[in-house]
Amino acid sequence: EDGIRDSSVTGVQTCALPIFPLEEERVKDEIEIQIDLLSDPDWVVRREAVITLGEMGDERCVEPLARALRDGDWQVREVAIEALGQVGSPAVEILLKLLRDWDVRKYAILALGKIRDERVLDPLMVQLRNDEFKEDAINALVELGEPAVPKFIAALKDKEESVRQSAVLGLGRIKDSSSIDPLIAMLQDKDWFTRLIAAAALESIGDERGREAIKPLDRKSTRLNSSHT
Repeated sequence: EDGIRDSSVTGVQTCALPIFPLEEERVKDEIEIQIDLLSDPDWVVRREAVITLGEMGDERCVEPLARALRDGDWQVREVAIEALGQVGSPAVEILLKLLRDWDVRKYAILALGKIRDERVLDPLMVQLRNDEFKEDAINALVELGEPAVPKFIAALKDKEESVRQSAVLGLGRIKDSSSIDPLIAMLQDKDWFTRLIAAAALESIGDERGREAIKPLDRKSTRLNSSHT
């Protein structure tokens, strides 16, 4: 008992107790400091603040980082995309809302492509119908990788030619083996260009089944070329 009383008298235990609350307060202060720096006139300062907020990954960073997607300097906007990807799922909701805003839609799409969250897939697939943003959407879905494959495969049956083509391009870049048979089926598509990029996608994946499937097309192409010479 005396030993216990002595340790309490020295204050060793009481000194150790506030460490975690103080650490938490220090982090909160740092977040506020970085948020304030997003208004600095120097783009280099703003860029560094965005990078720091992304590394912190706190939910409180989401709205300031989303505002940084509208920054006047492209280098700040570029790191804001990366930073929102680092924050991850807490950023999804605000990014989905930003898809409605033409001015920042491109950046929102690219940021969503960095977040492994099932909520991002369908909204990104919708953007394949938009000529202005479909390339960004393909890039974002390809960056997500395997989770996007079933969505792309389903889109191969879409009524819109451009959506089918986007799906073929995406599958060719992801190179997942589950897409080989669906892509072989696309060699029979009614549109010649879709058939062409399906063959290119199969060639890119490099599976033997795909190579065998495109051999007849190669022979046909050779015959056509020789008939024109």
